Amino acid sequence: MWGSVSSEASGGAGSLRRQLVGLSAAVTAVAAVLLTLLVQLLLGQTSTDSVNQVLRDRCDNVATAVRGASTGSTIVVPASALQAGVAVYDDAGALVGGAVPSAFADVYDELSRTTEPTVTREIDDSDRVRAQPFTLASGVRGVVVVTERLAPYEEAERYALAVSIGTGLLAVLASALLAAWVSRRALRPVGRMAATASQWSERDLGRRFDLGAPTNEITALGGTLDGLLDKVSAAIRSEQRLTSELAHELRTPLTAVQGTAGLMLMRPDLDDDLRDDVEEILVGTRRMGETITGLLELARSTSSMAAVSVSHLRSAVEHVTERHADVAIGDVDATIGMPESLVVRAIGPVVDNAVRIADHVTITVGHARPGYVAVLVDDDGPGVGPDDVERIFEAGHTSGGHAGSGLGLPLARRIARSAGGDVRLERRDVGSRFVIELPRA
Repeated sequence: MWGSVSSEASGGAGSLRRQLVGLSAAVTAVAAVLLTLLVQLLLGQTSTDSVNQVLRDRCDNVATAVRGASTGSTIVVPASALQAGVAVYDDAGALVGGAVPSAFADVYDELSRTTEPTVTREIDDSDRVRAQPFTLASGVRGVVVVTERLAPYEEAERYALAVSIGTGLLAVLASALLAAWVSRRALRPVGRMAATASQWSERDLGRRFDLGAPTNEITALGGTLDGLLDKVSAAIRSEQRLTSELAHELRTPLTAVQGTAGLMLMRPDLDDDLRDDVEEILVGTRRMGETITGLLELARSTSSMAAVSVSHLRSAVEHVTERHADVAIGDVDATIGMPESLVVRAIGPVVDNAVRIADHVTITVGHARPGYVAVLVDDDGPGVGPDDVERIFEAGHTSGGHAGSGLGLPLARRIARSAGGDVRLERRDVGSRFVIELPRA
């Protein structure tokens, strides 16, 4: 029982750690993506504003230089104001100074006659052109047209994108590593609890987690579970004592009844009907005696199973089938980590039940989970209805009109589960198969 719990706990802890790491990495990745998009949007807007500001300043500088150099109604463009991509036009659209890039001749020609305060055009996403009219002191109008390449700004944006992606990847990696480290430290007590629980069973009621004084929620949980285990242990021991005391109390009168029935059968003056009745009483008392003996052995074994015995499965099976000569025994060579008496008590009721309802019964060993042996009891009987698959393991339940106390299968399952195994029914089209899982030595 504890073995399966511990494996689930360790698997759960590992899964939780992976979830925490994955969630941390995912949140960081989403934040990095959003931050990268925001940076790119801001950088794109900043680049656009920067280009417009550069064009505006260049136009203002050229217009100021022209106003200072011009006298009267003639537009004079000083050489110092003429840079690459700068062109100055008069009010008729004639080029007064500067050079027009051949690729932008049509755009410059169109903008040279603009009457709007400013006009900005973007050409093939590679250059931006700005036209800005100006007026001399004499009232003569002109137009300044300048261009600015966008490649340096776009390259800066690409560099910023690469840096953002690299920083985001590093942030995601750092977040995952940090989450893994923190979760490993935080869940280390859970791992210890799972490792400790994997060594437990109902046979070892004294073990506790013992995580020490509570330092966080998990160690506090360990202390709470230790207290709960104390209560559970006390309840189980009380049940064991009650079972043992009841079994002892029942054994004495039962032995007396059994002895009296045996003495009556020795009397030669009994008629046949009365002899049959006494024989039935004797068979019933023997069956009850076996059940009581099983309860006593279970009560004793669950309190001292830590120093578990090793028994041979074949020997136990042969003991079970001594009174059932027609039962076929297959390959049952295995060693069990339980006393042979309990192995017999776990298998015996299942075989007895199968013999009562079937003509052919076979005992073999099948596939089981690691650390366990699966004893298969197959029969060709009428099978078990879907509603009775679990009910047959309830104390006092009988089916098929067969005599019995209804304690055999429940006791067999309890004995198997006390050692971490189980007894279950696998429904088939023909007959039934009972699987008795017992710990392998």
